[in-house]
Amino acid sequence: MTRKFTSFLLVGMMFLTLNSSCNAIKNSNKTQRGAAIGGAGGAVVGGLIGGNIGGALIGAAIGGVAGGLIGNKMDKQAQKIENEIPGADVKRVGEGIHIIFDDKSGVNFAFDSSELTAEAKSNLDKVAEIFNEFPDTDLMIQGYTDSVGNDEYNLKLSKRRAEAVAQYIANAGVAKSRMTVEGFGEASPRFDNATKDGQAKNRRVEIGVSANKQMIEDAKAQAN
Repeated sequence: MTRKFTSFLLVGMMFLTLNSSCNAIKNSNKTQRGAAIGGAGGAVVGGLIGGNIGGALIGAAIGGVAGGLIGNKMDKQAQKIENEIPGADVKRVGEGIHIIFDDKSGVNFAFDSSELTAEAKSNLDKVAEIFNEFPDTDLMIQGYTDSVGNDEYNLKLSKRRAEAVAQYIANAGVAKSRMTVEGFGEASPRFDNATKDGQAKNRRVEIGVSANKQMIEDAKAQAN
């Protein structure tokens, strides 16, 4: 590979990284843009804005035979969630599970509301039952809003949405010690906030499921 071609390739990669970062910044709210730009330094800003459950799950992976054993357990759990709530977007990421509840899953929110509907409660009952069946996991619960309204207000509203889900499954027996609860306001929209349909889908909660310390220790012992 020539030096000239290598330089061209590096420039192209830098452009793609910067373009991705700019898009992420554009989709974030003003508070988060300031925090990201002020604290990111030379890091890729795009990966630091909003909730990044996928990145957290990949970062938590331990790999090897133990990781494969954990992955097998997560496969079973993910399949159960998909079967119980067909509308939920359930993805296996690394050695964990990324669950996205939007308007299709029945676990969604009306405009400017953190109240759970009867359908949402019914679906969360099913999710809680599965979480209780697989107790050796940690749960990252993250709330989001559409882009309508004040940034600061939306951050608080998104946190209330995440807390509503966390409290409901806690009442169903899921230990609160397993949960971390965060709100990210209008950051990381999945759909176009310029449409009413897109706004409804962005009013959502996402849950990341990862192996806890006990599951990791058990998997390592079994691998040995």
